[in-house]
Amino acid sequence: MEVIVLDRQRAVRVNRRALRAFAGQLVRSVPGSPADLLGVCLVSDRAMRDYNRRYRGKDGTTDVLAFPAGGDAEPDGTRPLGEIVIAPRTAAAQARRAGHSLARELRLLLLHGYLHLLGHDHETDGGVMRRLERSLVRRLLPARRAGRR
Repeated sequence: MEVIVLDRQRAVRVNRRALRAFAGQLVRSVPGSPADLLGVCLVSDRAMRDYNRRYRGKDGTTDVLAFPAGGDAEPDGTRPLGEIVIAPRTAAAQARRAGHSLARELRLLLLHGYLHLLGHDHETDGGVMRRLERSLVRRLLPARRAGRR
């Protein structure tokens, strides 16, 4: 699956290449879609607040949103899975509070959004998505060992 990462914000420097590589690893580790394109868009907190208000009816910024493509192929034959939208400034604040790197937080958010695009919903599935997410975090994002960065 091709992964496209767009950076539409300026507040936080993000290693798009590393994020794209992790997305590729994630897609290979968690199959489940016949799609061949995944979009990841990094946006400002203001843009994220607008998306959250417009699409979820919640007036406030959030860290990640997932927008499924709907399953139809594009005119060129490409089958997009959807788009994951992440707010790096919010992610950076969460990373500081959690005591880990921005890179790790962005990967956690990407994983969360990807599971939503595959149809999982932690608000209605009785914990299925959360258990899968924890398992994938252990496998794909092992905690760093003490004394190592």
